[in-house]
Amino acid sequence: MPWQPLLQTRDRLPASDLESWYAALLERLGEATPFTLALLGGRLAATPGLAFLAGYQAALRALWPAAPWSLGALCVTENKSTRPADMSTRINDLHLSGRKDFVTAAEAADWLLVAAREDEEGARPRLAVGVVRNGAPGVCIETLPALPLMPDVSHGRLHLEHAHCERLPGDGWDAYVKPFRSIEDLHVLTALTAWLYGVGQDSAWAQSLQLRLLGLLAGCAEVTRLCPTTPSNHLLLAGLFAQFAALRPEIDAAMSAGPGEWAALWQRDRNLLEIARTARAKRQEKAQAALQV
Repeated sequence: MPWQPLLQTRDRLPASDLESWYAALLERLGEATPFTLALLGGRLAATPGLAFLAGYQAALRALWPAAPWSLGALCVTENKSTRPADMSTRINDLHLSGRKDFVTAAEAADWLLVAAREDEEGARPRLAVGVVRNGAPGVCIETLPALPLMPDVSHGRLHLEHAHCERLPGDGWDAYVKPFRSIEDLHVLTALTAWLYGVGQDSAWAQSLQLRLLGLLAGCAEVTRLCPTTPSNHLLLAGLFAQFAALRPEIDAAMSAGPGEWAALWQRDRNLLEIARTARAKRQEKAQAALQV
């Protein structure tokens, strides 16, 4: 486990465009497991947004171990929905056509995992996942305006017109879209906590707070060993987020009392983990019912 590099690191990679920053991160880390990428990527990030990027890329590699080491993205959302029945993007004879409305780091991504329907008309929705390269024939990215939250991580809309793809094995929903929800939550939590730990080191936060952040990271490491779709995983992941929530008042106070640069970044991006809170709560509720706890 990469604990010694985490504890001994005292610098950060300078913020730059996403491709250059991520390339510098990979050069610094060498071959890394998804957890190491999230952990040390978060520690080396200059902003919460770049920490998020490291966690997101780590999650993609946990989902698809054969993924290229360049930047990637998972493309699911259409009209603010991720339900298969609401999707119009389709895959036919290894060609994708349709539109995805929210793609993280869209214009910087080298490859894109695209969830698309492959069912017959009128049949129960069934998803596949196809891989396309950014800039390939029929693949067009429309860059969207920066959001108030994490403006340094861009997003965009993907347009596909009979774009040739590689179809990944397995059911698109069960093997990719569904498990990614928990995988992303876990790796982004890891990266953001590692970023906070680094800020705490630099700002001389109370040792008790730094130690509890380390304890949370140790819990994240253990949960990465579990199958992401099991009720036990969902319950333990909920426990990790509960630990983070309990630390928030102390983190907020430490940020407010520290250097203005860190305080401003935290004020801007501190709610990034709230984006998927409702979905996590539903998974927790189902897990508790399944485990009868």
